[in-house]
Amino acid sequence: MGQQDQQTSAAVLAGLIAPARGRLRVSAVFAGAAALIWPMQAALVAAALAGLLTDAPPLWAYAVCFGLLGLLRAVLTYFSEAAASRAGLAVVGALRADLAAREAARSTGPAAGGVAALAGEKLEMLLPYVSRYAPARARVMLVPGLILVLAFWQSWAVGVVLLISGPLIPVFMALIGWAAQAASQRQMQEIGTLNDLLIERLHALLDIRLLGAGAAVGAGFAEAAERLRAQTMAVLRVAFLSSAVLELFAALGVAMVAVYVGFSLLGVLEFGSYGTPLTPAAGIFLLLLAPEFYQPLRDLSAAWHDRAAALAVADEWAEWQARSDEAPLLGQGAQAARLPGPADIAMTGGQVRLGARVLQLPDFTLKAGETLALLGPSGSGKTTVLRALAGMQHLAAGQITVAGQPLSDATADGWRARLGWMPQQPQFLNGSLRHNISLGQGDPGAALAAVAMLDVVQALPQGAATRLGEGGGGLSGGEARRLTLARALHARPDVLLADEPTADLDAATAAIVTAALLALAESGCSLIIATHDAGLAAKMDRVIRLEAAA
Repeated sequence: MGQQDQQTSAAVLAGLIAPARGRLRVSAVFAGAAALIWPMQAALVAAALAGLLTDAPPLWAYAVCFGLLGLLRAVLTYFSEAAASRAGLAVVGALRADLAAREAARSTGPAAGGVAALAGEKLEMLLPYVSRYAPARARVMLVPGLILVLAFWQSWAVGVVLLISGPLIPVFMALIGWAAQAASQRQMQEIGTLNDLLIERLHALLDIRLLGAGAAVGAGFAEAAERLRAQTMAVLRVAFLSSAVLELFAALGVAMVAVYVGFSLLGVLEFGSYGTPLTPAAGIFLLLLAPEFYQPLRDLSAAWHDRAAALAVADEWAEWQARSDEAPLLGQGAQAARLPGPADIAMTGGQVRLGARVLQLPDFTLKAGETLALLGPSGSGKTTVLRALAGMQHLAAGQITVAGQPLSDATADGWRARLGWMPQQPQFLNGSLRHNISLGQGDPGAALAAVAMLDVVQALPQGAATRLGEGGGGLSGGEARRLTLARALHARPDVLLADEPTADLDAATAAIVTAALLALAESGCSLIIATHDAGLAAKMDRVIRLEAAA
């Protein structure tokens, strides 16, 4: 990963945690204050132990002072960790709320497994970073510098040892950190892929059993799980490597200080203490300070891995955020009163931007109760027209007028209250079949009869109370399509938008769907159907032929 990518990821991460910066500053202040207490405690311990070599000092006084300082340090540490924890929870909670709100306002989106993994597992990885990195960085900025000054004050030799060994640790942390972020990104991708794969296989569980493909599906899932295991172990290997490097330099630094202090107190070494012998108090003080010099660097090293994981999450959040702006709904996507007026529709000069391509939509006017077929090859824009009419696709240019008013954020929810929607890929709520058709409003029996689904429903394990998954598990493609049509019939819409209602259906099922659509049209409902079926299109009042996009 290049330096520019690192900077971009860091900028995204900084934006994610920006709302919690106030609490993080408070946490850092408390963490720094707590860390500065140890040199005072070390001085008390050194004075007490050195005093035992000469006379009998009042140890109780040293013990009381040491205990009071320790209590103060514990209180400051508690407040630091509490503020950092609250900051982390606030950041993750706000991001999850933003994700849920954006997903609710999108007309299409990525696979649900990847989004669920981002909301659940991946955003959770920001907690260790937010709660540990800021306090650790505050301690690194204060403690090593203070201890270095105190070490040089007592012995320039010890100061030189710390000055040489200390900076090597951040250098290796930075080098290893790049590899850690790359490994974390690969692990994040595998987590999302595995979640998507699991959801897809659960949706198709009945078909898998009927086809006897359980062994092949299990082998594919095992292969994906093995890839995730390999990526997870790669992250752990980087973590262990960096820990080993850190501990090596820290151990060497502490050992060199101990050797110097020991030989100086024995009189073997006579340099490094500004012309006067190193006193026992100074030696003990330096021995107590040496491990604490490296401890903030150890804490930052642990938080550095949290930072690598957080940067990977920030990259994935940025990718999701870019996708979340691709297909926003007009309006709020909320329940609203029906838009008044006759259900007339007019589209003029409509253009939709699809990536780098601009798709020109047809101009037409449809009076209430009329039927229209959009006929054309795949990619010609039939589905895009339906999505635009439903307020599920923003226009780059042009205007759509519905019920005498421009289709906009103000009118979209009220207009959708008058629409029926029959997508090419049926989707259902995670509730009973009855609730999926009626949405809690009346008995759906008549609508099910109109699409010849009563016998199918009665044959299900729990009849109309059978719970359907998001993809309609347990139903064939034709049955799911007919249930979607039954839902539209039951709602008695003023306008039905149907996307390929007879595609991939056998002749008998296609005839049932066609008859139900025509019966709905006879009741006064406007039909706009996107289809490849020339026979179905011929039964509509008007046909608009779309050409394949260049």
